[in-house]
Amino acid sequence: MKERIEYLLFLMLHRLARVVSFGVATRAGAALSGGVFSLTRIRKKVTLDNLRHAFPAKSGRELVQIARGAYRTYGIAITQMLWAGSASADELKSKVNIGDTGLVERALARGKGLILMSAHFGCWEFLVSSVRLHLGKPLLMIVQTQRNRRINALVDHLRSRFDNQTVPMGPSVRQILRALQDGKMVLMLGDQSGSRESVFIEFFGRPAATHRGPAAFSLRTDAPIVMILLVRRHDGTYDALFEEVDRSGLTGPSEENIVELTRRHTALLEKYIRRYPDHWLWMHKRWKHTTFFEERHAGTESSHQGTPG
Repeated sequence: MKERIEYLLFLMLHRLARVVSFGVATRAGAALSGGVFSLTRIRKKVTLDNLRHAFPAKSGRELVQIARGAYRTYGIAITQMLWAGSASADELKSKVNIGDTGLVERALARGKGLILMSAHFGCWEFLVSSVRLHLGKPLLMIVQTQRNRRINALVDHLRSRFDNQTVPMGPSVRQILRALQDGKMVLMLGDQSGSRESVFIEFFGRPAATHRGPAAFSLRTDAPIVMILLVRRHDGTYDALFEEVDRSGLTGPSEENIVELTRRHTALLEKYIRRYPDHWLWMHKRWKHTTFFEERHAGTESSHQGTPG
């Protein structure tokens, strides 16, 4: 019953977004998120705790402003995604200034495929359609399956427009390798928490469980990694930012190289989040395994200290 109610509410928003303008959808998302932040406790404690750790020098007022902005970004991303589900190709292209695509085109020209790295930053769902339409090439997007299967099916349908393909995390290794070997683009969002078995990388001053997949695929296939993020303008449209992740000195998918490349792309993402802190999804439990890592690390150090010389 809970899933059905969630789906019906989501479907109602989807149908409303299809009949309003882009500007109305954007303002509705901002207003909805403002109400959620002001009137509920949904993820507010997690958000403010994450921000306190990330920006210890900022005042409480500054952190609340960033938190409000992050909720606003999330609300806008949802309504714009729903609006985009019925927008034409020309309408979608006009909402994203892709800028100079030379970096992506040169990366693809190497013939090793291309890993597009992104995050829950700005309107990440626009990446799927805007990149495909501006570059004229479909892409394979690695997605996390939503808990609500009805909502998951609808979101997957929206993402799969214009010949794009989505594959779930986990059973997608062969498809990713095949796509890269065929010289195609694969889009991965690498900012969500990994499992306790993941590699722990410092992110905003704390060790965070981080998926090793992007680095492992890159080093195994020699595919370059280009970070792409959408920064929102005042009118709700976006500028796309591109930057290649430095892979110099890293040859082959050794554990040491995977950890180092993961550290590099994580540091690059942190640079942009620090520049646009209200654009990132601070309500995500990104550091939920940090205590586990610190306790395990402390236990290892204690055992070493207790070992006779």
